Amino acid sequence: MALNNTVTVTGNITRDPELRFTPGGSAVATFGLAWNRRWQNRQTNETEEQVSFFDVTCWDTLAENVSESLVKGTRVIVSGRIEQRSWETQDGDRRSKVEIIAEEVSPSLRWATAEVIRNERRDGGGGGRQQGGGGRQQGGGGRQQRSQAPDYQVDEEPF
Repeated sequence: MALNNTVTVTGNITRDPELRFTPGGSAVATFGLAWNRRWQNRQTNETEEQVSFFDVTCWDTLAENVSESLVKGTRVIVSGRIEQRSWETQDGDRRSKVEIIAEEVSPSLRWATAEVIRNERRDGGGGGRQQGGGGRQQGGGGRQQRSQAPDYQVDEEPF
């Protein structure tokens, strides 16, 4: 019996994606994601809010596109799998963390628009599918950094 471990979360990026490379040369990008849930308390008639925070990890081409395309505050949709890691601190305390290993990351178009320009295959092969992504937006819609990665501009309303 196969278990489905797929999750999709929509939220705002809490810190700029950080791109690193493994000793073997694989790209890995990490960023934080916050998801807000709001509801009206029927007893007090006041709006209440709960915020959940997730760490997101992206690999390979997705990692490079995410690090070149997204910044803190961008509303995104992340689809991937949940993974739990455990470790022991220097003081001997056990720690555990649940994170999302992203399969797809895209800008949310609920309150924004985006223009997607495909990038060319990086492995030099012909045909097949191409990956999409985007150009990094800087300074609230100001100058954009251009690279070989695909570009999209996200025009967001303030939250």
